Amino acid sequence: MVEIGGKTSGPEWPVVWAAARKRLRGELGDALFEAWIGPLTLEGHQRDEIRLGTPKAFICNWVTERYMSKIERALRAEGGEPSSVAVVVSRPQPVIGGNLPRSLPASPALDRSTADESRADAAVGLWTRMLHPKQTFESFVVGATNEFAHGAMKGYVEGRDSEVTHLFVHGGFGYGKTHLLNAAALEFRTRAKRTLFLRAEDFMRHFLGALHRRDTLAFKDELRTADVLIVDDLQHICRSTATASEFLYTVNAFADLHRRVIIAADRAPGALEGLGADVRSRLAGGLVVQLGRPDRETRLAILRRRALDFARLRPDVSLPETVLERIAEMEDVSPREMIGIFTRLATYADLTKKPVTLEMASEAVGAGLAPVGKTSIEDIQRKTAEYYKLDVREFSSPQRARRVARPRQVAMYLSRKLTTRSLPEIGRRFGGRDHTTVLHACRRVEALCLEDSAFRTEVDFLRSLLSRRTDV
Repeated sequence: MVEIGGKTSGPEWPVVWAAARKRLRGELGDALFEAWIGPLTLEGHQRDEIRLGTPKAFICNWVTERYMSKIERALRAEGGEPSSVAVVVSRPQPVIGGNLPRSLPASPALDRSTADESRADAAVGLWTRMLHPKQTFESFVVGATNEFAHGAMKGYVEGRDSEVTHLFVHGGFGYGKTHLLNAAALEFRTRAKRTLFLRAEDFMRHFLGALHRRDTLAFKDELRTADVLIVDDLQHICRSTATASEFLYTVNAFADLHRRVIIAADRAPGALEGLGADVRSRLAGGLVVQLGRPDRETRLAILRRRALDFARLRPDVSLPETVLERIAEMEDVSPREMIGIFTRLATYADLTKKPVTLEMASEAVGAGLAPVGKTSIEDIQRKTAEYYKLDVREFSSPQRARRVARPRQVAMYLSRKLTTRSLPEIGRRFGGRDHTTVLHACRRVEALCLEDSAFRTEVDFLRSLLSRRTDV
């Protein structure tokens, strides 16, 4: 070990730095580590003067101000005694698409330090998603309807499909899309890949924030520091043309760099409304796989796995196989809703210390299948608005944009099918519209259901949620 005053031997700084990085990951957590320490490399060491490098100026400034003491402590804890540690900007990566300037002039209203801090806060926000440690490939229950999607995702992560530019997985709510994405992110990180996992809403929010700050280049640069980009719920990006275009540029940039992109949505690329033909075509050009509704055997396997996990935490609580089979018979609910019923029964058994009987399970299933109350037009409007991520008041507004008009037509159609209200009454509940508007909406939805299987799936899903009630 080198003393500051001068013996000739010294530590192996690459080994010390690797150990210090591992220590810092444990102290900071994956999100902060990936955002700030992950991009640092050991640029050089002369005697005990350590130089760390990063291609990003704002990362350099942020780490110097906020994390230098932690880095020095970690180095010392791993056997190093640096006389000084410096973070420098080195080997900046070119911007995809041309020799564009790396930064914009600072706004007159903000000094440089304020602008740097705002930019750094925006960057770290991209990396704050925490992965679920139990949602792995091994814990995913494989069945006939999801076997291909599971295998395709694993193969893509392992690099078996080297010619595939991106993987697109789609399926209904609660079918396991997010579980597979989380599993992929965990596996990539074990392979030392810098993995960015975002919801579409996160992508949209940060991009629009960068537009507001006039700092879109920093946003693009930060995205492109990732080796892997994973985006969930892409259907929510479709309501912003600018964001959808930026997302297309990002996918193209990752393809040019031979990096991995995984995307999930509730429908196939061709059924994503609000996207241009170029975006839909690009998304469809990758490997597109579907997660189908789990069959009875798969649902039962999911429940058995959940019962086993619950028993590990509560050894004195068990649900009989007949109870699990009764829950698995629910064909018109998502696995997420099915697990909710299981959790309710298991929690009851844990709290009361009473066994769960088949009769109790039937009552719980019945409650899940037939909620108390009647289906009203207000119920239909609320559920449809929730599904399409709208404000329910937009159904009564004069807006005619497709993102509002199509869900409004669906809600009118369901109101006609699931209630006994007349066409004029339904029209009045949708902002005083004429009965002919309601009739046109019903006919339009029926025609689209015949033409578009993905749209039919959406309508069937909403109808299954609402048809368990009867309105008089």
